[in-house]
Amino acid sequence: MSDLAKRFATNPIISPRDVKPSREGFEVVCTFNPGAFEFNGRFGLVVRVAERRTTDNESVESLSISRNGEIEFQSFSLTDPKLKSLDSRSFIYNDTEYITTLSHFRLAWSSDGEKFSVEDSPILSGSSDNESFGIEDTRVTKIGSEYFLTYTGVSSNGYGVQMKSTTDWKTFEDFGTVLPPFNKDAVLFDEKINGKYQMLHRPTGSGLGGPYIWSSTSTDLFHWGHHVCVATTRPNMWDSARIGAGSAPIKTEAGWLEIYHGAEVVPTGHTYRLGALLLDLDDPTRVIARSQEPIMEPRSNYETDGFYGNVVFTNGQIVQGDEILLYYGAADTYTCGARFSIKEILNSLKS
Repeated sequence: MSDLAKRFATNPIISPRDVKPSREGFEVVCTFNPGAFEFNGRFGLVVRVAERRTTDNESVESLSISRNGEIEFQSFSLTDPKLKSLDSRSFIYNDTEYITTLSHFRLAWSSDGEKFSVEDSPILSGSSDNESFGIEDTRVTKIGSEYFLTYTGVSSNGYGVQMKSTTDWKTFEDFGTVLPPFNKDAVLFDEKINGKYQMLHRPTGSGLGGPYIWSSTSTDLFHWGHHVCVATTRPNMWDSARIGAGSAPIKTEAGWLEIYHGAEVVPTGHTYRLGALLLDLDDPTRVIARSQEPIMEPRSNYETDGFYGNVVFTNGQIVQGDEILLYYGAADTYTCGARFSIKEILNSLKS
């Protein structure tokens, strides 16, 4: 398989050991899947920080945020026959699924795009009923002077799409739940198309269909409709299990270039790789070309070994001419960086 990524020599650029826990008695286990942006001459990342309490090896815990903002814990013995472990990320007890960590967002800043300093306190944490199990994997899209964050809110209700906006990275306007469960991997285009805001997202359900990339439009950013399926998984290929959008599509003369993740079932779980879609400029529900082979796959040890290994997953990028500074989560543990050439990606696509 081909791999067009030129990985940073300094990878991982952010590790759990680099980040201060948000409270006493907690440990940071994952620092990954960052949104990316530029602000006041600096590079910024919105890093997902996953934490858990430091516990013994005889139990597993699930954490949630109560309505008054307090952290609540549920502990389960590893020897309880009602406990079924799915993987490092979640488990089932008495037919109910729980997650093993609680995620919030932390800002990280850099002057060169490679060496980042992570703030000591969360910039955003779960604050609504639909975020009681944490917030995850934000995409950042700048429209005009405003930055829009589309991210996953996790709760006992499921995974839904939340949205906030900011102009100063200090105060935020809350749009609430813009797409209900089960939905995630949502990202806005950075300009209106045919007079409407455009969003890619990934609904998921059981039965017919699958975890595919869809498009929707809005006139006010609150109400979304005109949903159209854009791309599906492909049997017996590297993206056969699920797919999802990455960062905001990049406008090129050839079309909108969207880097996306695809997963394939393997004996140890899933392998996550990256590919690209080329969408029509005037009708981004129409796919012009698509990667037959991934443009990036787990190769380095920090991508193959970790909290959940064999994963490269992106939801953050900064475009500088032909170069994409792509920030990605590796093995669900680290934040890493790589450079791509837009021209090379376009040349690799097949219609």
